[in-house]
Amino acid sequence: MSGSSAVSGAAPCRFAHYFAICGIDTETGLEPDELAGENFEQSPLKRTFKSKVLARYPENVEWNPFDQDAVNMLCMPKGLSFRTQADQRDPQFHSFIITKEDGSRTYGFVHTFYEEVTSPQICSAMQTLYQMHNAEHASTNPPSSSSSSSSSSSMDSLASSLDEVDSPTSSSTSSSSRRVGGYDSARDTLYVSKALCLITPMPFMHACRRFLSQLHRAVTAATAPPLPLESYVHNILYEVPLPAPGRSLKFHGVYEPIVCQRPGLGELPLADFPLAEAFSLLGVENLVQVFTCTLLEMQILLYSQDYQRLMTVAEGITTLLFPFQWQHVYVPILPASLLHFLDAPVPYLMGLQSKEGADRSKLELPQEANLCFVDIDNHYIELPEDFPHFPNKTEFIQELSEVLLSYGISANTGAPPRTRTSPGSTPGSTPSTPGRERKTVALRQLEDDGRNGNLAGEELAVLELLQGNATLERLQALTKRTGVTVARVDALRAGVKAQSTDGQGERTAAEEEELKNAKLNVQLREVFASRFTTMFADYEAFVIQSAPDLESWLTNREQMHNFDKASFLSDQPEPYLPFLSHFIETQMFATFIDNKIMSQWEEKELQLRVFDARIDKARLYNVRAPSLRSSSYQRCSILKESAQTIEQRLMKIDHTAIHPHLLDMKIGQGRYEQGYFPKLQADVLNTGPTNNKWSHRTATTQRRKDRHRQQTEHLNLDNDLKEKYMQEARSLGKNLRQPKLSDLSPAVIAQTNWKFVEGLLKECRMKTKRMLVEKMGREAVELGHGEANITGLEENTLIASLCDLLERIWSHGLQVKQGKSALWSHLLHYQAREEKLEQQQAESPVSHVPERRKSDCSIAMPSLRVSLIQDMRHIQSMSEIKTDVGRARAWIRLSLEKKVLSQHLKQLLSGQALTKKLYKRYAFLRCEEEKEQFLFHLLSLNAVDYFCFTSVFTTIMIPYRVVIIPIKKLSNAMTTSNPWVCVSGELGDSGIMQIPKNVLEMTFDCQNLGKLTTVQLGHDNAGLLAKWLVDCVMVRNEITGHTYRFPCGRWLGKGVDDGSLERVLIGELVVPCGDEDSGRSCRTPPLQRSPSQTRRISITSLSGRGYKPTSAQIQEAIGEAVNNIVKHFHKPEKERGSLTVLLCGESSLVAALEQFFHHGFKSARLFQKTVFVWDFVEKAVAYMESADQMGDLQETAEGMTCQSLCHYVNAINSTPRNIGKDGKFQLLVCLGARDRLLPQWLPLLVECPVILRMYEDTALLRDRTTVNALIGVLETLHDFPITLEASLVKGIDL
Repeated sequence: MSGSSAVSGAAPCRFAHYFAICGIDTETGLEPDELAGENFEQSPLKRTFKSKVLARYPENVEWNPFDQDAVNMLCMPKGLSFRTQADQRDPQFHSFIITKEDGSRTYGFVHTFYEEVTSPQICSAMQTLYQMHNAEHASTNPPSSSSSSSSSSSMDSLASSLDEVDSPTSSSTSSSSRRVGGYDSARDTLYVSKALCLITPMPFMHACRRFLSQLHRAVTAATAPPLPLESYVHNILYEVPLPAPGRSLKFHGVYEPIVCQRPGLGELPLADFPLAEAFSLLGVENLVQVFTCTLLEMQILLYSQDYQRLMTVAEGITTLLFPFQWQHVYVPILPASLLHFLDAPVPYLMGLQSKEGADRSKLELPQEANLCFVDIDNHYIELPEDFPHFPNKTEFIQELSEVLLSYGISANTGAPPRTRTSPGSTPGSTPSTPGRERKTVALRQLEDDGRNGNLAGEELAVLELLQGNATLERLQALTKRTGVTVARVDALRAGVKAQSTDGQGERTAAEEEELKNAKLNVQLREVFASRFTTMFADYEAFVIQSAPDLESWLTNREQMHNFDKASFLSDQPEPYLPFLSHFIETQMFATFIDNKIMSQWEEKELQLRVFDARIDKARLYNVRAPSLRSSSYQRCSILKESAQTIEQRLMKIDHTAIHPHLLDMKIGQGRYEQGYFPKLQADVLNTGPTNNKWSHRTATTQRRKDRHRQQTEHLNLDNDLKEKYMQEARSLGKNLRQPKLSDLSPAVIAQTNWKFVEGLLKECRMKTKRMLVEKMGREAVELGHGEANITGLEENTLIASLCDLLERIWSHGLQVKQGKSALWSHLLHYQAREEKLEQQQAESPVSHVPERRKSDCSIAMPSLRVSLIQDMRHIQSMSEIKTDVGRARAWIRLSLEKKVLSQHLKQLLSGQALTKKLYKRYAFLRCEEEKEQFLFHLLSLNAVDYFCFTSVFTTIMIPYRVVIIPIKKLSNAMTTSNPWVCVSGELGDSGIMQIPKNVLEMTFDCQNLGKLTTVQLGHDNAGLLAKWLVDCVMVRNEITGHTYRFPCGRWLGKGVDDGSLERVLIGELVVPCGDEDSGRSCRTPPLQRSPSQTRRISITSLSGRGYKPTSAQIQEAIGEAVNNIVKHFHKPEKERGSLTVLLCGESSLVAALEQFFHHGFKSARLFQKTVFVWDFVEKAVAYMESADQMGDLQETAEGMTCQSLCHYVNAINSTPRNIGKDGKFQLLVCLGARDRLLPQWLPLLVECPVILRMYEDTALLRDRTTVNALIGVLETLHDFPITLEASLVKGIDL
């Protein structure tokens, strides 16, 4: 990331802040490093011993205090390592990073080499350790068998450290020398590792690497270097400045000049780690997948034997995030003593060094539900379950591959990513190979195994060359077979020679390589940056600037919405949504928006400034019209320029630093023994020159800073306070960006865990609050307050992040990990315990066999028992879900939908004994007070309705229960005919099911119908008592417990009511009243109903006889009904719910028009034979048809309309269904609305003479202005595609 933040404040423009030397302290001797793990089983040469910072120059720098523990740990993450003359002792290079509390970063570059041990005490201590070790082994294994020594050596090879991976021969020779007796001071020479380290504010990796290797070469060379070593160290510490932005700098090492360059202000920030290496290690596709996991803030664990690889991949991925920045724990090299940090229940990006020959399956990770595991050395990754793809992934990978190919790097992808497997697969399925064999195995695999297709012969060459030049010959044979020309290998050989330390004369090749790397780096980064520029081109329009000044913004940060997420998402192309809806919930996006808002009061953050400038430039060239939302892929257009800029800068050096020169030292002080890195003269290295020509630069920037500070001070917000606010505002995980690399007493670990517990609780509070606000917001909208601001997609994202949070909470402080999902594993333990108890009580659960029940005198829905175990069994019986993580998520969704999540988890945690058995004392689940608060936050989610289970698992079979409730007080509760029922939902219908005679309750299994919308109820009119008076039908989903009520309140039968034998009933969700009788039907109407009418009252139904709405009420009802339909279409598609309810339910279009037509209708006749509106429509149609036959209506537009009305009415009348007169009227209105004919039909009915006979003078239908107003209102529906549910239009062919 940008090093700029580290250089802020009064930091002078020095290239390097410290030069440090780490190694063995001869005073304290050999101290075993217990924190690195118990290793007394291993031979003493393999054990880890504590290293010390032997010297550092200068002692301290005020703006960047020296962190001794951290530097020591990261220079030698595994402590000291010893070798004998028989071992491989090549120098190694690696980098590290230290992140400070405020998020700024300091980089370290380390050159590790082996130096002969001169102290006789240390040699004799090592010999003593060996004698003890051998004696111990002799006592455990009888001396007669020769296996003792060989077994120890195989143990060694398993735990052997990184440094031995270098040569395939080393381990065999070393183990043979050891078999004779390990280390013998009389015979063997002992070597120990020493590290030279430069600590710099910016990651000039190549420059530091070359400087350190030249410095080491000066010590090992046969002839002394031109100047004392102090001169070179003093030069880089005090006389080499940081290059100015947009400039290049040349300074001098011991033997040859070193060049580095820094990007200008408008360019991407500095990143010197070779991306090409990251891409060829993982393969393009894998790298893009890991990049996506990083953007979505999952836990990312890198795994490799090589520290530098860990650093290259970690820095590579975080660099590519531009303009966003990783906000959580970032430890590219995790020292062995900090392994407990993998338990962190927060997003992290960490690198773990693998032991040679160690098997990935033996690596115990505390939680894997949300983990992306990256095995760098074996080129494969394991991804978390179900995470969204990066937008336009295929085209994106294609573009990246082309850039790589243009530099001669093959872009085949690495091993196909593995998603987590279910625990059924055996852990040891990938065989572990000890180091010796692994090399040749790797070669064979790389030749013929598609799994590692990302390494073409050429990169393999590079890899092998890097691991020791002995293998060139073998390679040439290999490259011939893989079809790479030998010429290219020769070129490579030249390049590698130049990089190797002896390549003095061929400096240009090394520079070529560096230039190529720099150009490739910037081009790959530009491709990534341009994706974000396209995706977030209009982000500014959605930033909500609500605070008048910085102080009030900082104090109210938590309560404020900073970004209009819903509007932003509604503007994006459909394929991008799954990714974007997750991404805009992340901390890195929130911080990016925070920076944007703060930029109105203070200087813009560097990355934001560059990003905004790019967006403005794109707008200027109008790359795409902002109105045009297309998901077509736009390639990066500035690849050439970006590479040219770098090339020009490196070719034309802007600034050359002062040459190293003799210092003011006493004669004889700079002398040292060849092969040993000396202790340097501290007095000359601890202070720099005072008259530097660029120290003035610092002074002027300081003055400018002071001025800026005075200007901002009128904000009366002192900086500490602001920092405190910012820390809190950016809330989680921030304070834990870098574990404290120091004394790890139990107290420190407890303190860290306490922070995690607090963090988890805070995150839970934020997430539940967010879910509530979103949902409440939407339901308030349905009541007519303001605008909606959540989409189904967003809801899904929030629920997914709640699932992740629960997984993290359940895996915090686990004693022993079982399976991939900590929550599901806890549930299984609980289930096993409960089932034991259940067997003792022998109590049978509710069965799901379709059962018939005799009607009892009081029909109601039997209550559904709330049971955690029962819910688990439902999930376990779903064959669609294959993994534990999936089961846990389904269980959470089901519990949320049933509103029992908090209750279930409380019950799960009530078993104190079980929780104690599974969790350590410091675990979140064992902090009583926090646990209570956490359950309380979850309880608040019961306030809203989720359908997050029903809407996600659409293909599962669900048992439903149907209860038909007749109207009691009339004797005809029973009927002799054969009734049938058909239940429909948003996802389909059950088909027609016969109801056994005289049974009012039945259950049936059927594929998930989604939210239920309608029930068709009818009978065949057989027998004497063929009339049936039904109050309502209740239907319950037996898994989620959702109960729907379908009101009817009318007769079914020929010659009674409107003669209907079947009715389409419209459903409403029943709100359970209280917990005890949550299953019983409750007559409380759902919230969004208007208070004037509790359910749709048909004018002709029994209850409706006395009810007469006024004309004003009728007109209002029509307006309201049409309005609701318009609103329905303005919602995002996945959010709309049921249109049927708006067309035919209560306060629907049909209900309102029915009232309109009934106003002033002469319905009652002599002898009480009721007349229906449908009778009027039929008479009007009959009149029109006769007029048509007489030829009164010509082929005019009016004639056409007339024909359409007649055609529709006749079609409805001739349908085989017995839907009754009101049913026919309902159907006519629905079809008219669908085909946009209603407004044309109305005038025909109004002008028909029949109206005079059937309507009173005051009727609304006879008032022209009212009818015209009605026509105007109905015409507004023409803009929308109204589709009708199958249950409504069954049997009509129009």
